[in-house]
Amino acid sequence: MASRNREDAVLVIGLGRFGGTLAQTLQELGHRVVAVDRNHDLVQQWSGQITHVIEADATSEVVMRQLGAHEFRRAVVAIGTEIEASVLATGVLLDLAVPEVWSKAITREHGRILERIGANHVVYPERDAGERVAHLMTGRLIDFLEFDDNYAIAKLRAPREICGRALEKTALRSRFGITIVGVKHPGGQFTHAEAGTVLGPGDLIMIAGGTDRVEEFATAVGTANPP
Repeated sequence: MASRNREDAVLVIGLGRFGGTLAQTLQELGHRVVAVDRNHDLVQQWSGQITHVIEADATSEVVMRQLGAHEFRRAVVAIGTEIEASVLATGVLLDLAVPEVWSKAITREHGRILERIGANHVVYPERDAGERVAHLMTGRLIDFLEFDDNYAIAKLRAPREICGRALEKTALRSRFGITIVGVKHPGGQFTHAEAGTVLGPGDLIMIAGGTDRVEEFATAVGTANPP
């Protein structure tokens, strides 16, 4: 069904909101996607949007081997509410020696089980979305992305206090522990920030640093007035 040499082939198990959207987006990005779910209605729902959709029990090693799951290099177990099925499906993929297995977890306990049996990546979509929205609700951050090792990147409007001066003169790294890595002037596109970059009112900036430092910076500084 797929070739292990095909780097763009992805097997997605579970066609709930997360799995279905993931499979559809991967396909739109040019990847070959094969989606599997044992729910007949979900298979019918997604069959017109995803090229290869199969109704099958992903917790059965025999079934998954027949479908050629062992030929995929990457697979995602997107089963949400059924923890037992999620763990079993992940275990099947690992037993079939799929090199890269991503699994969705709905609780920390669920995630720990997935990690212990060998899932390469465990993701928490609901938790991550909730945390991101909480950061955005401060009213200062336009976008926010946090990584596992307490590091974050955020987008916000340039604070008034650092406008009109070259970035090297603002001492943001020593004062706040953050770095401006990108700048977007009104009507333009994001470009790399340099030491001599001068910000103006209405500019958007992309900052990077420790999560706490990014939050402190966004809270401490007043934002420039919109253009």
